[in-house]
Amino acid sequence: MTLDPIEEHWQGSEPDTVAGLLRHHLRHRPDALAYRFLSGSGDNDAHSYTYRQLDRRARTVAVHLAAEGLRGRPVLLLLPPGLEYVACFLGCLYAGAIAVPAYPPDTQRFGQSMPRLAAIARDARATHALTTDALARFAATKREQIEELGLGALRWVATDPLDDAAADRWPQPGAAPADTGGSLAFLQYTSGSTAEPKGVMVSNANLVSNLRSIHLRLRHDRDSAMVSWLPPYHDMGLIGGILSPLYGGFPAHLMAPMTFVARPLLWLQTLSRTRASTSVAPNFGFEHCLRRVTPAQRDTLDLSGWRLALNGAEPVRADTLDRFAEYFGPAGFRRSALMPCYGLAEATLMATGVEAADPPAITPFAAEPLGTGRVEPAAGPARAATRLVGCGAPVEDVRVAIVDAETGRRAAADRIGEIWLAGPNIARGYWRRPDATRETFHAAIEGEPGGEYLRTGDLGFLRQGQLHIVGRSKDVVIIQGRNHYPQDVELTVQQAAPAVRPGAAAAFAVELDDTEQMVLAFEADARPRDPAALLAAVRAAVLEQHEVSPHAVLLLKRATIPKTTSGKIQRHGCKRDFLELGLTVLAASVAREGAAPAAEGPGSAVKRRREQVDGAIAQALGDALGRRIEPAALTDGSGLSDLGVDYPGLVRAVRDLEARFAARIDLGALLVTGRIDTLRAQLGVDVTQDTGMKPTAVAAAPRAAAPVPAG
Repeated sequence: MTLDPIEEHWQGSEPDTVAGLLRHHLRHRPDALAYRFLSGSGDNDAHSYTYRQLDRRARTVAVHLAAEGLRGRPVLLLLPPGLEYVACFLGCLYAGAIAVPAYPPDTQRFGQSMPRLAAIARDARATHALTTDALARFAATKREQIEELGLGALRWVATDPLDDAAADRWPQPGAAPADTGGSLAFLQYTSGSTAEPKGVMVSNANLVSNLRSIHLRLRHDRDSAMVSWLPPYHDMGLIGGILSPLYGGFPAHLMAPMTFVARPLLWLQTLSRTRASTSVAPNFGFEHCLRRVTPAQRDTLDLSGWRLALNGAEPVRADTLDRFAEYFGPAGFRRSALMPCYGLAEATLMATGVEAADPPAITPFAAEPLGTGRVEPAAGPARAATRLVGCGAPVEDVRVAIVDAETGRRAAADRIGEIWLAGPNIARGYWRRPDATRETFHAAIEGEPGGEYLRTGDLGFLRQGQLHIVGRSKDVVIIQGRNHYPQDVELTVQQAAPAVRPGAAAAFAVELDDTEQMVLAFEADARPRDPAALLAAVRAAVLEQHEVSPHAVLLLKRATIPKTTSGKIQRHGCKRDFLELGLTVLAASVAREGAAPAAEGPGSAVKRRREQVDGAIAQALGDALGRRIEPAALTDGSGLSDLGVDYPGLVRAVRDLEARFAARIDLGALLVTGRIDTLRAQLGVDVTQDTGMKPTAVAAAPRAAAPVPAG
């Protein structure tokens, strides 16, 4: 009789809790390597845990939590990435407490990093936080500020001093109190804003089910190994990087996210040295390696053992996959190792993924129909096509439906719809938010009684069995793998300067060069005397509070920012108008690669022959848009939007013109006027010259709103 692969893996029945996974390995292979943590210096400064050592440390933490009576209650995990974090997470599960992972406060930016943490703590109603001795001492010096945030009763419990001898007081070595798979394991705070955070309730049953599906899809075995630099505070880092190796019974080599950011080569060196089979990263991680790893460094690597390079969390970019496979091919990396996948915290982690050893499927679709919600294969020129990456078929036990969000019925095969999911991996809902839980987790497809689905808020379609993602109906901005909630950023904008008009700021993401960038648009109460200073203040505040540098900061004419009839900011409408050059921009600060952001209006004219300049402009715009533009169409006063130019096309054309004329073109000025005259005036102007001109209030001619997919 052929054994079921899961029964064979577990040598019998599968444990039904995460704590049970560790106890199984403790019984069968206690001295095998479980986790290894690398500091910034690499292998020379690595610490490790066997399953026996990990179990003992987890029991030490569990004894303390049990003594505090925290079974069934939320406990904050405010620890840096490392082995102690893993032990404390498992200690919570041993004790039957509900772990609440969160970024620990930054001691250098305490005032900026505490509000979101405080919102999570208040929403979870956590009374205890596991942390380091250093952070607990620091929090004691900030007692007044912490009390003002409503956390005066929060107990900061330092785990460093806990003596492992306490583990012997656990009722039975390696055991946890009676538990069931239905019990809550942790709360994942990924949705919502500082004002209204949402904690996803993930049960032990959800975790074990999804870990099983991941194990089968990736074809993991005891010879597998993981390398992960992802933050352990989010689902991909915690479940993908830490818990999936625990399920599989193979080692994980971990490092801190900031170690990777500073030294991306260390990630690849670790994969090379350990011959690890698996690693996972958002698109940013692959791009970061392409930018920072030199050919000489690449040639020292052997990536032939890396057979599973999962790409998820951010939109998966076709160009990134192509360039990564080509660049690291000489180091033994195989294109078939690239594994696009899709998931979200509400589905525990993975919902779909490409089959192991299958190369990623990249398909060109007609761009214009996609914008109207239709799916058509590309038949025209390359510039008229959008290359989409297939994110694979549903993993075991997961069902995917594409639904017309307006009618609640399944969308036609050639239509884009909202992605709905069902299966045992779907979380139990949002902590203490029954209305939001009912709306998001208990959706029903019209005409199909008896089934409940999770509404993901993401848009996509199924083609040849694979899920293709075309966008997010959610407003979350993802920059370098980290979520930025627009409500929070907009609040920062409003507080940056008294001149900013309350309730008149929008933060949204745009895609440039295959990466997401943040754009901020806001209005002022009155026309400021120094627009450049106001733009700089907003930019500096967002950088300080959110650690992200916006691509563009726009000061708009009063009462022109798109809003609903009830007065709510329409971020999607604002983004659409920005891309179509339809916003009424008074002044703009646009960050350009290799130069400080400009915060200026139009530049001065230069004495060049108009025919030469117009010919070059027409050619550059035509190349960017994939169609011919006659120089004669560039009449006096004509607007860029009159020619059908959108923002990404404008960026491409500006780069071409800058290279041809050796000029520095101020994109901010073009956003202010939206006119060909401004582009003419700037060509040939020395970038070091100061035009002395002030921002003007000439608006780009608005275009009709483009239809958007339902959802």
